[in-house]
Amino acid sequence: MNQPSNPPSEVARLEVPLERDVFLRTLIRELSGTLQDVVGLEEASGFISVVGLNMGHAISLEYRRALGRAPLSREEVAEVLVDLKRRIRGDFYVVEQSETRIVLGNRACPFAEKVLGRPAMCMMTSNVFGAIAAENLGYAKVELQETIAQGAPGCRVVVHLAPTPEAEAALGREYFGEEERA
Repeated sequence: MNQPSNPPSEVARLEVPLERDVFLRTLIRELSGTLQDVVGLEEASGFISVVGLNMGHAISLEYRRALGRAPLSREEVAEVLVDLKRRIRGDFYVVEQSETRIVLGNRACPFAEKVLGRPAMCMMTSNVFGAIAAENLGYAKVELQETIAQGAPGCRVVVHLAPTPEAEAALGREYFGEEERA
C-alpha cells in the first residue's frame, strides 16, 4: 500500500549541516571528550583502546577472508592499513617499510575537524593498526609521533614489527598476536 508523498516541510528544507556521518563523528567526539574530562586522558584512551582493539580484530578478519589467506604478509598489512583508512575517508600512505617497521603518514583524519583537541580518539588508529599488525605478524608497537588531534598538519604513525631497541625506546602501545600471548 503506497502512502501519498507529502511535500517537505519548512523544517525539512532548512540548511542544517546534519547527516549520519557528521552525527556519528560528533557523537564519538563528545563521548571521548566527556571521558577525557571525567576520567582523564589516559583512562579515556584506555576505554577507547578496548573498542579499537575489538574493531581491529574484526577488520583484520574481514581482509583475511576477502584475500583468502591468513596470516597476511608485511606488505599486505601495510596495504590493509592504508586501504581501511581510505575507506573511512582518511588519507594514509606508506612513508617507508622494512622488516622491523611500517611508517605511515596521513593528510586527513577520518574524524575530520571533530578530532581536534581529542587525542584519545587517536587510540582508535593505534589499536586498529596494532591489532591488525600483531594478529598477522605476531607483534606490533604503535607509536603516534604526530597527530592532527594534537594540532599537527598531518599524522606520522610508526608501527614497529619487532621489539628492537628502537621500538623499546618508542612511546607507544604494544600488541601481541595469538602465539605471543600464549
